[in-house]
Amino acid sequence: MSEASSGRLVKSVAREDAAAISALAREIWYPHYAAIISRAQIEYMLAQRYDPEIIRAELASGDAWWDKLLVNGMMRGFSSCFLTETPGEMKLDKLYVHHDHQRQGYGGMLLDRVLGIARAHGCTTLILAVNKHNHTAIAAYRKYGFRIAESVVKEIGGGFVMDDYIMVKDV
Repeated sequence: MSEASSGRLVKSVAREDAAAISALAREIWYPHYAAIISRAQIEYMLAQRYDPEIIRAELASGDAWWDKLLVNGMMRGFSSCFLTETPGEMKLDKLYVHHDHQRQGYGGMLLDRVLGIARAHGCTTLILAVNKHNHTAIAAYRKYGFRIAESVVKEIGGGFVMDDYIMVKDV
């Protein structure tokens, strides 16, 4: 059965999808990150990364690729990636699937799309940053062949830090 005939489809994000992605991010982040980071940090990071104008600017720049996961016509996940300054390296910047649709292969569908973009741009490495306490995501990324390469703590402004692992996968 094809993706389309099964009601699942990964498509490029359009400008008009920005508000829906912003709303979906909020719906995903609060239940997922509440036990990992403070509510204030969740708000700060959502504003930094998911304001519809920020998403539209990234789409317009041509330097980032955003995809959306549609399940029976409804957006239930999304991903974004971009080329880093390191030749042959792409960063998976965002990959989220609504909690009601996890463990059904949807994250893998989004990841496959990112890997295709990476290969099309001659990349040999895909990297990502994941919170050290995000055990569910770390396990999922390991399942898809990522390995922890380093540990980093990065100030992001507002008095907040990201305490992450950098994970790497050969493309």
